[in-house]
Amino acid sequence: MNVQTANPANIDFAMVKGRQQAAWSSGNYATVGTTLQIVGENLCEAIDLRSNQRVLDVAAGNGNATLAAARRFADVTSTDYVGTLLDQGKKRAEAEGLAVTFQQADAEKLPFPDGSFDVVLSTFGVMFTPDQAKAAKELLRVCRPGGKIGLANWTPEGFIGRLFKIIGKYVPPAPGVASPLMWGQPAHLKQLFGKDASVAAEAKNFVFRYKSPAHWVEFFRTYYGPVLKAFAAVDAAKQKTLEADILTLIGEFNAAKDGTAVIPSEYLEVVVTKAR
Repeated sequence: MNVQTANPANIDFAMVKGRQQAAWSSGNYATVGTTLQIVGENLCEAIDLRSNQRVLDVAAGNGNATLAAARRFADVTSTDYVGTLLDQGKKRAEAEGLAVTFQQADAEKLPFPDGSFDVVLSTFGVMFTPDQAKAAKELLRVCRPGGKIGLANWTPEGFIGRLFKIIGKYVPPAPGVASPLMWGQPAHLKQLFGKDASVAAEAKNFVFRYKSPAHWVEFFRTYYGPVLKAFAAVDAAKQKTLEADILTLIGEFNAAKDGTAVIPSEYLEVVVTKAR
């Protein structure tokens, strides 16, 4: 699958970021995010997280990787540019008695000194930044020499990658902005992080488990900003065809034969090691 590359000179990044922030603030991503918790747990294991390490979760949403790191007794700072999502993460941390620092921050302009963290994490978060080169540079900057950056990014070929391709047919992305799905391609990541880091990546699957295909559509249409916004942007007739297209996609991936939805979605589990 081809993904859109960027032409930075012609992009109004402030406008794009404003649109994105509005999308992620709509619905209630935290309701979807909690179902993805296992990805944060697995990422902390992949990165071999150690207790008492200084950890930054970037574009943390409602805190899946944040909580996973805090459960391993790390010193965790959780950031996102949507304050309501951080509030949800804070409630989850308080419920478990976990000590976490929460701070609103833009992934493309992190408010921390160089080398502040041993580990930097992001699960399905930083991949959505419009200026990908700037975001990658910031991840590297705040990570100490020899530290690690752990990422979970949807791939273009997986279920969510294909979902975004369908959404793009109804609501075209901003011209010139690189597809977030490029973060799900190892070659692109090596280009982003360059000679200052080594990149190891492994394809994994997260499995969506819902009552039925229709339940998945209704749940995401209600709570997941990009899907909610796509339905809201088109008229009633196109809403029906959008729903039909998504149901067809679910039918292609659904492993269940009992009327429920069991949908494997490929993502890339990435460990970037910053040069010393």
